[in-house]
Amino acid sequence: MRQGLGVLGVAIRTEKAVFAVAVLASGLYGGMTVASAWALGWATQNVVLPAFGKGETGTGALWTAVLLIMGTALLKAFGVGGRRIFAGVLQYRMQARSRRDVTKQYLRLPLSWHHQHPTGQLLSNASADAEAAWAPLAPLPMAVGVIVMLFTAAIGMVLTDPVLALVGFLIFPAIAVLNLIYQRRLSPLATRAQQLRAEVSEIAHESFDGALVVKTLGREGEETERFQRRAHELRDANIAVGRVRGLFDPLLEALPTLGVLIVLAVGGLRLSTRSIDSGELIQVAYLFTLLAFPIRALGWVLAELPRSVVGWTRVQAVLDASGSMSYGSVTAASAEPAALEVSGVSYAYGEAEVLHDVGFEVRPGRTVALVGPTGSGKSTLVQLLVRLVDPLSGAVLLDGMDLRELAYGEVAGSAALVLQQTFLFDDSVRGNVALDLQVSDEEVWAALRLAQAGGFVGRLANGLDTRVGERGATLSGGQRQRLALARALVRKPRLLILDDATSSVDPQVEARILHGLQDSAASVVVVAYRMATIALADEVVFLERGRVADRGTHEELLDRCEGYRNLVTAYEREEAEQAAIEAEEEVTA
Repeated sequence: MRQGLGVLGVAIRTEKAVFAVAVLASGLYGGMTVASAWALGWATQNVVLPAFGKGETGTGALWTAVLLIMGTALLKAFGVGGRRIFAGVLQYRMQARSRRDVTKQYLRLPLSWHHQHPTGQLLSNASADAEAAWAPLAPLPMAVGVIVMLFTAAIGMVLTDPVLALVGFLIFPAIAVLNLIYQRRLSPLATRAQQLRAEVSEIAHESFDGALVVKTLGREGEETERFQRRAHELRDANIAVGRVRGLFDPLLEALPTLGVLIVLAVGGLRLSTRSIDSGELIQVAYLFTLLAFPIRALGWVLAELPRSVVGWTRVQAVLDASGSMSYGSVTAASAEPAALEVSGVSYAYGEAEVLHDVGFEVRPGRTVALVGPTGSGKSTLVQLLVRLVDPLSGAVLLDGMDLRELAYGEVAGSAALVLQQTFLFDDSVRGNVALDLQVSDEEVWAALRLAQAGGFVGRLANGLDTRVGERGATLSGGQRQRLALARALVRKPRLLILDDATSSVDPQVEARILHGLQDSAASVVVVAYRMATIALADEVVFLERGRVADRGTHEELLDRCEGYRNLVTAYEREEAEQAAIEAEEEVTA
């Protein structure tokens, strides 16, 4: 309860004006609801009973009753409209604010933080959790506003007839106890249901994201069963919540009705002794029916608090996460190819060290190939070169400046990274290459030609306007890689880093791409495996077990570094051994 009220307090402090208007409108509704009881009692005493007793009623009294009833109803309608509109504004503004804050935090947090959190969970934080955190805000202004109705109705009952008021008030301890039991039974069930919603979202996203693996390995049945199992748990949790509500809601509705019957029974006795008149009895009975509504409204808020606390806690876990990158104020004003220096860089994932004291440099306009066996730290190193993560020790220098000293956006403006696994949006070719960058079609075509993509794009049905489908589904792997390369080149980077970014391209096209890049105004770092690609580099840095084992030209490393020689000639040696086996088999035959 304390945590839930604290969450509501955050919303009230954030949107003071909207909340105040919503509460005032709700107060108007509550006040006019009580006033309608007084108007009904006045009309009964001054219009209805004289009509039965004398067979007629005065025109003035009749019009007064009509105006009282119509006026209170009209003001009540304004209160209902204002309460609902501004309560909705309050709720949706807070949800939108939370989603924006969570998304901004995702962008601020380093890649190392994202490595530790599944994508499905992050989606749940920004959607279902943000929604649940502010779910109580819809009924909150009504609950606060109808407190006016609660006290006004109670005072009106006491002033009208203290005896009947006392009889009616006896029912409220029963309602309070029932509400307490209701909340204690409901809270853990609602908490569990909210947690399961997030888990179902995580499993669904993971299955969708891995659809290719699921399909190719025939795992549809297992994935369906995994999702079904958790979905059934969510279903059962929601049913458990529904059962509790289904049990207690009728009881909470029945108790006020029972109170009305008791009031009418006692009121009938007092009416027979002329202790009260008929109008007063009607007024007290109607006021008592109104007292049940504020309690129900407060119950609606309390029923949403468990989900709200769970959603808020999960959202705050993201907003309170540490590790966001800080930036300096230095700008990179040069337009010439960048000079890159890696000085004593080390990095680890938890306890597993993947890079240790790595150092090398890339002179302006030169091409350096990073070569090494699987697990040697190449992909981690390229992430450090564009500051997706920061090194644990050492520094990466761009034109002699530590990347951590550069202003926000300066690294992205100077360096571009193209990964082996490319991502294309369900947009046109132009949209995927430009990504909202203000460039002309001529510049887009120039980047496409440099990436050896101009030919196949020109053959597409609508050229640059051709939509490529979700994740580039209508294109081959090599075509997707070339579009990703063009996306980097159109930004005219001073440093271009290719992490095996041409692995799906045939060797002849790859050679043309790399020759073209040598003529571009950029220094190039390429993670390479093919000997033909490596041979085009001005220098090779050979990584082994997270360290620089050797560096030099391709020919130098072939001569002096056995590990390098074994790695880059592995394919040729395998082909030679296979050919020798086949020749021996032919001779034997």
